[in-house]
Amino acid sequence: MKKSFKGMLTAIGAVAGMALAQNAAAGPTFDAVKAKGFVQCGVNGSVAGFSAPDSQGQWKGIDIDLCKAIAAAMFGDASKVRFTPTTAQQRFVALQSGEIDVLTRNATQTLMRDVSLGLREAGVNFYDGQGFLVSKKLGVKSAKELGGATICVQPGTTTELNLADYFRKAGMTYKAVVIEKVDENIAAFSSGRCDVYTTDASQLAAIRVTALSNPDDYIILPELISKEPLGPMVRQGDEQWYQVVKWTLMAMKEAEELGITSQNVDQMLKSEDPGIKRFLGVTPGFGKGIGLDEKWAYEIVKQVGNYGESFERNVGKGSPIKLDRGLNDLWTRGGLMYAIPFR
Repeated sequence: MKKSFKGMLTAIGAVAGMALAQNAAAGPTFDAVKAKGFVQCGVNGSVAGFSAPDSQGQWKGIDIDLCKAIAAAMFGDASKVRFTPTTAQQRFVALQSGEIDVLTRNATQTLMRDVSLGLREAGVNFYDGQGFLVSKKLGVKSAKELGGATICVQPGTTTELNLADYFRKAGMTYKAVVIEKVDENIAAFSSGRCDVYTTDASQLAAIRVTALSNPDDYIILPELISKEPLGPMVRQGDEQWYQVVKWTLMAMKEAEELGITSQNVDQMLKSEDPGIKRFLGVTPGFGKGIGLDEKWAYEIVKQVGNYGESFERNVGKGSPIKLDRGLNDLWTRGGLMYAIPFR
């Protein structure tokens, strides 16, 4: 016997309701984080602008802000975080083993990492590309002039692979000096052991300004030889925790798109804009859908700020690094930062 159209709609509604309930159900990491009362984030720990302690020992950086934003969403308190510095070779093992809850570290998203590590990428919080830092004394103006150079590079990174590909394609030779720790790479480069230091261009900009005694003696060559979409990672098979991390990052982008900042967010609670009312939890629903308090996005913006605020104070014109927004600007201004719709 054929079901009535009304009956079909009822069945569809029931399935949708079950799906929402399943989505809101807590997963193992979500439960564990709630139980212990803080978020354990794996970070780099030695890259200014992304994750590094300041002169007072306070952790600062774009990746630090993302970790704090996750805590603000989970607990309504951005201070409920702990940080585990990891090297390029340790970072994925630390996440796989459960030593950390989430990797908020400058990690490039790639096909093989996506399919072979048992990890899941939860969005992009910085679009970058690999570059080359050299002393002006070397007398080169282009990466095409680096044939025969000695180059400092970290092992276990896309940087190491990109370097080999670039020189092979260009028909040039080079000598790699492979050093795991960032500070040891910087020391080798500044002492003249390496002619060139290669890594993500944003890191090179930070190193030039904050780690070298005479920044004006060094230049970053104009070529970028790779795409480096950097972003947080979680373990596969833990959908609820993945959603929290993903939508926390999206909330920081959405807030900037909506013009909501840490300074005006309380005023925005009075907005009649339906999108803003939904986003800030004045109109309920998003909190239940993600398994959090209805004010989870409000707490992110109030305590941490939107994506633009985080960029500006950590690596933008308001920071010592002074990077342009570039690809990390909003899509409405020619960049790639784009929040998935909050509907």
